[in-house]
Amino acid sequence: MTLRRSLLRTAASGLAVGTLLLASACAGDDLASDTGSDDAPSGGGGPVTIASQSFPEAALVTSMYELLLSDAGYDPTVKLVDARDAYMSDFPGSVDVVPEYVGGIVNFLNSRDGGDSAEPFVAGDGQELADQGSDLLDDAGITLLDLSEATDTNAFFVTQERAEEEGWTALSDLEGESLVLAAAPDCEGRLDCGAGLTDDYGIELTKILPLGYASDQTYQSVLDGESDLGLTSTTDGTLDSLGLVVLDDDREIQPAQNLVPAVSEEFLEANPDVADVLNPLMAALTTEKLTELNGRITVDREQTEDVARDFLESEGLL
Repeated sequence: MTLRRSLLRTAASGLAVGTLLLASACAGDDLASDTGSDDAPSGGGGPVTIASQSFPEAALVTSMYELLLSDAGYDPTVKLVDARDAYMSDFPGSVDVVPEYVGGIVNFLNSRDGGDSAEPFVAGDGQELADQGSDLLDDAGITLLDLSEATDTNAFFVTQERAEEEGWTALSDLEGESLVLAAAPDCEGRLDCGAGLTDDYGIELTKILPLGYASDQTYQSVLDGESDLGLTSTTDGTLDSLGLVVLDDDREIQPAQNLVPAVSEEFLEANPDVADVLNPLMAALTTEKLTELNGRITVDREQTEDVARDFLESEGLL
């Protein structure tokens, strides 16, 4: 594997946008308007602001955080936004806790600090990525709690019919093709998205339609033939029912994306029991369980909070 490909493999700005909003969220509120950790008492309760992205999986895990912290005596306020940039400017600060993906947050901080010239982290293992980003996390005042074995990376899908007709099973099969991609608004230029497809796979993207990450609009665009490729995640439980299939990332442009709670260092110092509340959830989640839970929301149309509560109760966490 070339050095460039190795670098591409682990560069990420994380998972992007979606359309399913958690019912209890206040996504339209101004993040900076919350008091956050300044008003939190020392351990055992008080206000806590949780911010996350609004795509279905992130909303689900956020709901789990909210339920667990409420049960522990905290008073959570939830903010769901379209992209990581929208809450990182307030975290730490008015945001105390964020359900994150290790590769996403580490490489976001790396890019924010180093700009376009920042060399992306190259570790494919989640804990190694966290260790490599430890100085960036410390400088930002952010602590990562336990990493989950559950992991979720970006993935690209086509219709099952098109895959069979063209003989496509992996992204490398699309080398030299000119295609339209339906994806998150920030896909263009990202090494785990538009840039990776172009530079590492040799795919000419004639257009990137900003229809969302794992969104109904993105699915429909591919089904209607408006787009050739769509952006989703490896834990998407919707694809089979729609006649869509993920192409293998055989040149490995995706970084490790283990789920992990990211907590304001200041808030954690004042409320050390938060780790005891959230770490057991990380231990209980697996990639397979996460995929099943996602399907219950996106395919079976169960309510996000109901699915979150059912899982927590079934695992003895609530």
